[in-house]
Amino acid sequence: MERLDKIISEHSRYSRREAAELIRRGKVTAGGVTVRDAAAKFDPETILLTVAGTVIPVHRQHTLMLNKPVGYVSATEDPREKTVLELIREEDCYPALFPAGRLDKDTTGLLILTSDGDLCHRIISPKKEIWKTYMTTVQGRLTEADTAAVRAGIQLESGEQFLPGELTVLESGDISRAELKIREGKFHQVKRMMAALGKPVISLQRTAVGGLELDESLAPGEYRVLTERDIEQIFN
Repeated sequence: MERLDKIISEHSRYSRREAAELIRRGKVTAGGVTVRDAAAKFDPETILLTVAGTVIPVHRQHTLMLNKPVGYVSATEDPREKTVLELIREEDCYPALFPAGRLDKDTTGLLILTSDGDLCHRIISPKKEIWKTYMTTVQGRLTEADTAAVRAGIQLESGEQFLPGELTVLESGDISRAELKIREGKFHQVKRMMAALGKPVISLQRTAVGGLELDESLAPGEYRVLTERDIEQIFN
């Protein structure tokens, strides 16, 4: 925790005296709230500061877990669609925040948003082979043959090959439910894999990235800050 005037002077063009004067005049907000006490203390790694309406980028890394609902695209901006950043409150929408990977517009569940480029690369790089876990509902009866096909690595008619995954059937019938684990993130991968099996996807939810599971207390559209321990779980 550091004094507000000190944080501003160390991360902007303002001197400490100038920062104190701006605070006194009500020109500074912390977490969206006007602060008039230069001695007030905040964590510079997590607080969103503005001076005269301009964001002061004092934090270095900021990472959120979002329970993505249907109807939002995994992008920072889109001229036609609602983006996942529109679900983030202004005080939490830190500069350079972006999705670490993507979920389709109609796919729900765990989406990581971060301002840490290195972390994003570690999560989405195919070489890292971070397993992603999904709960899927499909049209048609899932069989042991489907499980074996996923374990062997499905090849599409186009010749495209997916890495071996794990399919655990939970319910099998005209409508089936299963847990699917994959270690790639190719375009529409789960939908294309299941379509290749003749079992089109009805619904899809990502429940885990690596060892980090979706927080069950988060309703669709809600999010929370990830701790260092949370982030470590991704790679365990």
